[in-house]
Amino acid sequence: MGTKRDQNKLIEQRSTEAVVQETSDNAAGGLDDLDTAILRYLERRGRATNYEVGEAVGLSASAASRRIQALENSGAIRGYRALIDDHLLGKGTTVYIRVTLERESAAVLGAFEAAVRRCHEIVSCHLMAGQYDYMLVARVAGIDDYGRLHHSQLSRLPGVSRLETSFALRNVLEAPRR
Repeated sequence: MGTKRDQNKLIEQRSTEAVVQETSDNAAGGLDDLDTAILRYLERRGRATNYEVGEAVGLSASAASRRIQALENSGAIRGYRALIDDHLLGKGTTVYIRVTLERESAAVLGAFEAAVRRCHEIVSCHLMAGQYDYMLVARVAGIDDYGRLHHSQLSRLPGVSRLETSFALRNVLEAPRR
C-alpha cells in the first residue's frame, strides 16, 4: 500500500497530470472528491494557505495550489470575502422585504434588478417562485433607518406594486454549508 508520503506523491502526480482536464470538467459541474473537500475547507477558512488546504485534504501545498487555481479558473470559486460584524458598522438590524411586481415582463424584471443593485443597504435579492416575486434582505441601523430606506429607495423601485417587511429579532444561525 505504501506510506502516506507515497500516497500523497501518487495523488499529487495524478493531480498534476489531470489539472487541465479537471478545469474543463469543473466548468461543466463535475467536481471530484478532492475538489469538494477543498471547496468545503475554503468555505470555512477562506484565508487558509495552500499548505493548510493541502494538509486538510491530503495533498502537498503545490498540488493544493494547482487545484485551487483550477477551481478559480472554472468559476467554482467566485472570489474571497471577509465576514464583517454588521453591528460594528452600525447596521445591526436585518430586514426581510417581500416584493410583488405589477407585471413580470423581462423589461420590468430587468429594471427592478438594476435599481436594486444600486441600493447599498440591500445585501441580497432573490427572484422567488410562489406568492412574492422577490425577497430582499437589507441591513440597516434600526427602524428609523429602514424608514429612510423605504421612503428614499424602496418605494421608488420600478414596477413594484406591494412591499411587505419583517424585521429579524436576532440572528440564530448564519453559517456556511457543512
